Amino acid sequence: MAAGQYPASEQVIVHLSDLHLTGDGRALTGGLEADALLVEALRALTASAVTPSAIVVTGDVTDDGHPDAYARARALLDPVAEEFGATLVWVVGNHDRRAAFRAGLLGLAADDRPADTVHDLAGLRLVVLDTTVPGHHHGELTDDQLDRLAATLAEPAPRGTVLALHHPPLPVVIAPSDDIELRGQDRLASVLAGTDVRAILAGHLHYATASTFAGIPVSVAAACCYTIDPLAPGGHVRGRDGGQALNLVHVYADRIVHTAVPVGPFRTLYDLG
Repeated sequence: MAAGQYPASEQVIVHLSDLHLTGDGRALTGGLEADALLVEALRALTASAVTPSAIVVTGDVTDDGHPDAYARARALLDPVAEEFGATLVWVVGNHDRRAAFRAGLLGLAADDRPADTVHDLAGLRLVVLDTTVPGHHHGELTDDQLDRLAATLAEPAPRGTVLALHHPPLPVVIAPSDDIELRGQDRLASVLAGTDVRAILAGHLHYATASTFAGIPVSVAAACCYTIDPLAPGGHVRGRDGGQALNLVHVYADRIVHTAVPVGPFRTLYDLG
């Protein structure tokens, strides 16, 4: 097969979201086994030719914030990250609980301070923003968080910056509601203006979607557990066992390419090898 006109990507980030692991391992609505669905996604990843530099989970690691669920998330993902030599990056979601999240995944004090982190991926800066509001499903960023973000972005990174957060700064096209959206998006846009941010990774919606925010590409990964059907009749919000996916984020010198990869027992029609 002839080589393409583009060079190989500089690195690949695996973007997972909305695992919704439960504290006692109980099934989710409809009998879905969240652990098994995550295992299936990780099995597909490890059987592939992809070697990620990072695995980013953009929130709702758990369904109920139970410490046991965080321990199982680590037990499932730590060996995969270690196998690849990849940085494992955790983002807190509205179903998570900050104190348990901080202690179980980040090794930080078990308190309710925002779980913001910064990671260096061979010159590509990955900034994690905690958009959660404890006890609520919508997202917000505090003035202190925005000030710290501005200070971080004041110095460009060698290969630019990627943001990772749970609540996407986008319109919610399925049953839009202020109760689940990221509020104060204009304030975030003001901070990002003129910076080196190249992409924004998010989750929360349980369907894959993409757009731009403040001129920056935004990619929302579909959930690993269950998805929301964008074609449900009558404007209903219909959850379904199908369309679970992970995203591959290929980083090139001049662009970033986001690829949604459905995960499931699909029938092989051909394999060119």
